[in-house]
Amino acid sequence: MDRPTVLPTPLEVQVKARPLPRHVGIIMDGNGRWAELRGQPRLEGHREGSVSVREVTRTARRVGVQALTLYAFSSQNWARPAEEVAGLMELLREYLESERAEILDNGIRLNAIGEVEKLPRYVKDPLERLMADSAHNTGMVLTLALSYGGREELLRAARSLAESVARGELDPAHLGADDLESRLWTSGLPPVDLVVRTSGEQRISNFLLWQVAYAELCFTDALWPDFRTEEFLRCLSQYQGRERRFGLTSAQLNRDETPQRAKA
Repeated sequence: MDRPTVLPTPLEVQVKARPLPRHVGIIMDGNGRWAELRGQPRLEGHREGSVSVREVTRTARRVGVQALTLYAFSSQNWARPAEEVAGLMELLREYLESERAEILDNGIRLNAIGEVEKLPRYVKDPLERLMADSAHNTGMVLTLALSYGGREELLRAARSLAESVARGELDPAHLGADDLESRLWTSGLPPVDLVVRTSGEQRISNFLLWQVAYAELCFTDALWPDFRTEEFLRCLSQYQGRERRFGLTSAQLNRDETPQRAKA
């Protein structure tokens, strides 16, 4: 898909020159409010929000973020009005079809986490095809959190551990964090370094509950449909200006006693 060459802004040049978060998660909030403020149906906010998805994905890929996870549809979103849920599923199908060429042409690997089996077939089919066709891409991992909930993820992981213990495959006295992490939907992805939430809300909302243990949090008042390149770059810049101590003191960090996980 041909598009105009994007010239980097001074902020983008600055961000690219400094250490980036390996894995950014985004809680894309404010689509409904954006539409209501304009007297439009809520679905139009979601439609405009898909433009932000495209632009933020392009920017993340361009600056060198390794993994981007977008909270697209939560386990709790199924309880929304049936008309809105149906509209969201149709928008997701449209996104998967319209962005297919861009994802493949830019070396992006598409991934999905959550109870994906609950998605309607007309969404699952293009999702699974694009995941399979992009499986060997190495440019960036774009993960869509679909029918996703952090509690649900942890519960499934705990059940898997319990089943392995019951079969005698694991000794419960020697279970470690790695045993649980290997059973999370995010297994194989880089550690989450930064979580962004739009629309002024300051909640995690059941998103990546285990993974955000040491993540930096960035909250912005921008509604998701208004969250574009410059706002995303400001969040990356804010992350780059923070000191990540992982439970240590600044003095310890200055003596290069940072734990391996902080250096990774």
